[in-house]
Amino acid sequence: MATTLDEATIARQANRRIRRSDNITGWAFAGPSVIIVLGLSFIPMIWAAYLSLTDSNLVSPGHFIGFANYAALAKDPMLRQAFTNTLLLAVMYLPIGLAAGLGVAILLNQKIKLIGFYRTCFLVPFVASTAAEGILFGFIFDPNFGIVNAGLQAVGLPRQGFLQDPSQALAVLAIVYKFWHVTLPTVRPVTIFLLVWGLIDVFQFFDLVYTTTRGGPLNSTLTLVYYIWELAFQFFTAGYGAAVAYVLFFTSLIAIIAALAYGRRRRITL
Repeated sequence: MATTLDEATIARQANRRIRRSDNITGWAFAGPSVIIVLGLSFIPMIWAAYLSLTDSNLVSPGHFIGFANYAALAKDPMLRQAFTNTLLLAVMYLPIGLAAGLGVAILLNQKIKLIGFYRTCFLVPFVASTAAEGILFGFIFDPNFGIVNAGLQAVGLPRQGFLQDPSQALAVLAIVYKFWHVTLPTVRPVTIFLLVWGLIDVFQFFDLVYTTTRGGPLNSTLTLVYYIWELAFQFFTAGYGAAVAYVLFFTSLIAIIAALAYGRRRRITL
């Protein structure tokens, strides 16, 4: 009996040593990457938090002003415009984007000729730069020589301003983002995951705005991230820009938590 217990103890100790060795080996490979990722995430977050409490312009250190930047947010009409545009973009992009993704997933799951070619065509945009896409669609929707207006004229319809029309520009950007970034939910039911990912994507909407409208015309496509970029690198009010960035962070966090809570109540798993 004692021999059996000793053997069991020895086996457990051997298993512990093996697991410890595997953990050490795993961390030896993953540790440097984890340190780099954490360093590139948390250090800038801490620095931005301090920056938001100063009047820094990124050239000089600036002075500590407490929560004055945050108090000024409520009186900033540009921030309200950027926030409204970002919410409108989310409302236009997310529902239709998810529905279009589901439709495309069903179509690409059919057994038809050249299905591999069609699947490749839909996946190519994922490896394309958003900046390059913005330049391309800037030409496509150009009000003077763009191919879309040429098509409208060919069928007898009037030319449109598109990205140069304040009433159309945001909708055009949303259409480009819907059909150029179609998400294919083909692996498992990940509706809430796609919703959360879409929210993060919309709140980070910058590249397409930068390469097409630059927030215009008349701030009709000004988004939160583009406004933060303007504050920091055009107006040199980095402290105030950092405060806006933290408002964006907490807004995103609240929206994501709400989406996850809704999914949990509906028993939708990620």
